[in-house]
Amino acid sequence: MTPRLIIGLAPLAASIAFNFASQASDRPNVLFIIADDLNHYGFSHEQAGIQTPHFDTFRKSAVTFPNAVCNAPSCVPSRASFLSGLYPYSTGSYLNGSDPWTKPAMDEIVSLPEIFKQAGYITWGSGKVFHTKITPERKEAAFDNEPWAGDFGPFLKEEDQMGSKWWGAGAWDGPDTDFPDVVNAEKAIAFLNEVHDRPFFMVLGLWRPHTPFTAPQRFFDQYDRDTLPFPPASFQSGDLDDVPQQGIELSRVWGERWIVSGESDKEKWRDILWGYAATTSFADDTTGRVIEALDASPYADNTIVIFVSDNGYHVGEKEHFEKSTLWSASARVPFAIRLPGKQNAAAVSDATVGLIDIYPTLVDYCSLPQPPQGTDGLSMRPALEQPSYKWDRPAITVYEVDHFSATDGSYRYIRYGDGSEELYDHSSDPHEFENLADEPRLAGIKRRFQKWIPERWAPSLGGRQG
Repeated sequence: MTPRLIIGLAPLAASIAFNFASQASDRPNVLFIIADDLNHYGFSHEQAGIQTPHFDTFRKSAVTFPNAVCNAPSCVPSRASFLSGLYPYSTGSYLNGSDPWTKPAMDEIVSLPEIFKQAGYITWGSGKVFHTKITPERKEAAFDNEPWAGDFGPFLKEEDQMGSKWWGAGAWDGPDTDFPDVVNAEKAIAFLNEVHDRPFFMVLGLWRPHTPFTAPQRFFDQYDRDTLPFPPASFQSGDLDDVPQQGIELSRVWGERWIVSGESDKEKWRDILWGYAATTSFADDTTGRVIEALDASPYADNTIVIFVSDNGYHVGEKEHFEKSTLWSASARVPFAIRLPGKQNAAAVSDATVGLIDIYPTLVDYCSLPQPPQGTDGLSMRPALEQPSYKWDRPAITVYEVDHFSATDGSYRYIRYGDGSEELYDHSSDPHEFENLADEPRLAGIKRRFQKWIPERWAPSLGGRQG
C-alpha cells in the first residue's frame, strides 16, 4: 500500500476500530492456515497410504468442501486473489513473479489482514502468506507483529537431487528448527498462549509440501518407499492425445521433469511420490500442533479455523508434475472451515466454492466493513450452516489472460485463449481422461459454463508461467 493511501485510510481505520471496540467480545477470532501445493492425497485420502492423522481429526470438527478450487493454479496469483477477494481477471495478477502488491493496480485494494486490522482486530501473521514483496507501508497496515517468513529450504543434498536442488526427495538430518514451518508454528503457539483483550486474526503460511521434498527423517520413515503406489487409476499413458496444444504447453511449464522422472523412469517417479508423501505428513504434523494449541487455549470455542492449500498439485496425473494447469489436479484444493462451537462438525458440502469466497465469508461472520474494492466471491455462510445448501455458481479457475476453467461438481470445462476447449464428465471420468468438448450432445453444458467467462480481463501484471 502506498503512503498516500495509508494517510487517506487512517481516519477511516481509526473510526472503524473505535466503533468495533465495544463489540470485541462478540466477534470470533480467526485462525487461517495456508498449506503450499497440498493436494487431496492425504487431506481426503485420494491416494492410498498417505498418513495425515491431524487433517483427519480436523475434518471431523469442520465442514469440508471437496469441490473447492483455487482461483489461479500457482502461488502468487492464488494468494493475490483470496487476499484481495478479487479474481485474477479483476486485478491482472495471473502468474508467479507478478509482484502484485507493489503494483499501482493494487494500491487501492485493502487486503484481508488489513481489513481485520482496520476493524480493531489484533492481526498476526507468519510464514508464507503473500509470497511476494509487500511494501513496508502495507506490512504495517496489515500486521501488528513483525511477520517472519523464512524460505523454501532446507534444500536437497546433492546425492538426493534430480538435476537441481529443488527436485528429488531426501530426509534432513539437521534439527527441526532448520525448517521455517517449525519456527513459525512455534511463534503461532506462543501467540495462542498469550492473553489478548481483543479478537485476533491469525494467518500462518506453511512452506510444505512445496518442493524441495525435504522433511525430518521421521516423516520419510513413515513410508516404505518401494511399495508406495502410483496415483491410483489417475494416470494413463498417452493421456494428452486429445488435449489442445495450449493445454499441452501448460503441462510442460516445468520443462523436462516429467520426461526424466515420470513414466520413463518409475524409480525416480517413486522417489517423488515418497518425498511428496513425507512432506505432506510434515505439513499435517505442523498443522496439528497449532490447532492442538488453539484447542488447549481459552480461545478454542470462539475461533473460526480455516485450512486450505493455495493450489492443487500433480504427482504424475496427466503426464505432469507440480501445478499451473487448468485440470482438476491443479485446480482442486483441500478446504475446510471449523465454526465456533464446531457447528456442523464432520459435515461435507458439495458446494462449488473457491478460495475467492474466504474474504466475503469472514466479512460476514466477523462483522467487518466491506473493503473499498468490493469482493468477487460470495459468503459461504449458507453452505456452512446448512451443508446441503444448493450452491448455484460454478467454481472458477483462470491462468494467464483468457485461459478459463470452471466446474459445477459434475463437469469441468476449460477454454484456452485460442478458443480450444476441454470438457470432462466427472460422474464417469473423475480423472479427466476423455475430452468430450466436441460432443454435440454436450453443447448445452458448455454454454452453461461459457456464460461465466469474463467479458473483460485486466491487463497482466507480468510474471512467468510455473
